[in-house]
This record gives sequence, C-alpha cells and structure tokens, in this order.
Amino acid sequence: MSDMKENREEIRAPRSSEGGEGESRREPEERSGSRGPRKGGFFRKKVCKFCAQKMKIDYKDPDTLRRFITERGKILPRRITGSCSKHQRRLAVAIKRSRSLAMLPYVAK
Repeated sequence: MSDMKENREEIRAPRSSEGGEGESRREPEERSGSRGPRKGGFFRKKVCKFCAQKMKIDYKDPDTLRRFITERGKILPRRITGSCSKHQRRLAVAIKRSRSLAMLPYVAK
C-alpha cells in the first residue's frame, strides 16, 4: 500500500515551472484598510458639547434637541454628533420625551 502512495507522488508534476513549494500561490496585497487608502488629511476628534460647554439636556428645549436629529426625525448617532456615551443616552431619552409631548416630530412629512 505504501508503495502505491509513493508512486502517485512521483507521477504528479509540479504546478509552476519553478517547482517550488507554495510559489504558485499569490500573496494577498496589503491594504491600509478595508475601504482602501484614506484620502484627506487631518481628522479632528469630536468633543462632547455637553461636557465642554456644561450644557444641560432638557426635553423642554426643542431648539437644542433639534440639532441632534435629522430632517427626517431620526436621532443622530454618537459618531456624528460627537457626544459622549453618557450624554448620548440622556439626549435620546430627552428627544423621546419631547416627541411624546409633540415638541419634536416623530417623522418628517
């Protein structure tokens, strides 16, 4: 049985002309990210407005809350607004309370 295995390995020809082990496989190209190289230069870290300016989150102030929702009425995420997680949670609760009192719209027309 072992003689047959050795004969089969001798019959097989190497895939590439050089005949080296693993040379026929292409190495994956290195990328700086999944979306390709980043264009643009400087990225500024967003700062929480509520922490920096000591602003209070109040559901009765729709003008302040309106900056944190889209035109369609969706709550903007942290990565866009730049607010910290503590204030983002409080902001979401305040927006929802303001919506229930009809100070802010649920959806745009």
